[in-house]
Amino acid sequence: MPEPSPSPKRRGRLLRFGAACVVLSAVAGYVVVQYVTGGTGDPGCRVVSGGADGATYEFTPEQAVNAATIAAVGTDRAMPERAVAIALATALQESGLRNLTHGDRDSLGLFQQRPSQGWGTEQQVTDPAYAASIFYKHLAKVRDYTELPLTVAAQRVQRSGYPEAYAKHEPDAVVLAAALTGTSAASLTCDGRARAVTATGPDAVRAALARDFGRDALQEADTESGADAEKTSATGTEAPMTEAPATETNGRIVTLPVSEDTIAGGRSVGECGWQLAHWAVANASALRIERVSYAGREWVAGNTDSQWRSTGSTSTEAAGTSGAGGGTGSVRIVTAP
Repeated sequence: MPEPSPSPKRRGRLLRFGAACVVLSAVAGYVVVQYVTGGTGDPGCRVVSGGADGATYEFTPEQAVNAATIAAVGTDRAMPERAVAIALATALQESGLRNLTHGDRDSLGLFQQRPSQGWGTEQQVTDPAYAASIFYKHLAKVRDYTELPLTVAAQRVQRSGYPEAYAKHEPDAVVLAAALTGTSAASLTCDGRARAVTATGPDAVRAALARDFGRDALQEADTESGADAEKTSATGTEAPMTEAPATETNGRIVTLPVSEDTIAGGRSVGECGWQLAHWAVANASALRIERVSYAGREWVAGNTDSQWRSTGSTSTEAAGTSGAGGGTGSVRIVTAP
């Protein structure tokens, strides 16, 4: 005897249940994809390759801040651009460039480092600057790491259960590294919309510079230059980049001088200047930075296209337009009122 057909009421419940399952599956799939790719909602930031391929990578302000920190720590340790790309690809795979407070077993932070395995305390491995520094320390011990495939170099540091996983992030990491080390000029932009701002103004910018480029070098530069308490430096210990930056009189501007006399470690003026300029843009949402200018180009928060536009400057600062070029000038950071 055939089973009776479900009642219209029951059939409606089944249809609603099925639809709910489909929606939940779609949401779960979206969350998984976002985690794997590193996306966390509205991108907000974009980097464009300086090469002929015109490759682009879009990411969130949170990811931009973390990526800029990784790059700054790398150049502070005099690590080459290839090392920065390896670090960025690793963080993209391990955390999606997010400073996670959870992970497999006791894994934490950008690189999912485990305190139980000697990477540092929980507080240390969830400090992006510390996490990047200890990653580079281990990477530097890998023989000929710049000549190895990226995924092999990363795996020799991480000892992951998925040794090939880093390879898929290499194209994005290479584009990011070029922008965030300054070898690709005027290539990183963000919308600059404030998100969860906790501190603003020149003091917050200087504190963030110290966080990423090193507080010890900051203090040494102040002493060496005789700078007063209103000045700070974004120099690195092994590869100093600039003189102590001066805060201009209106209380909203931080100026970071860049010249041949302040460059060390084999880097050009243009590279150092564009690294600082891109760092400021990457931190624009977090620090409420509304304008950044360097080498005759300017980025302004809130522009719909978020492009670097020519300022029409004819000064020597414009000589730094090429990431690999020379010239003198300064990076000018204007914070919101």
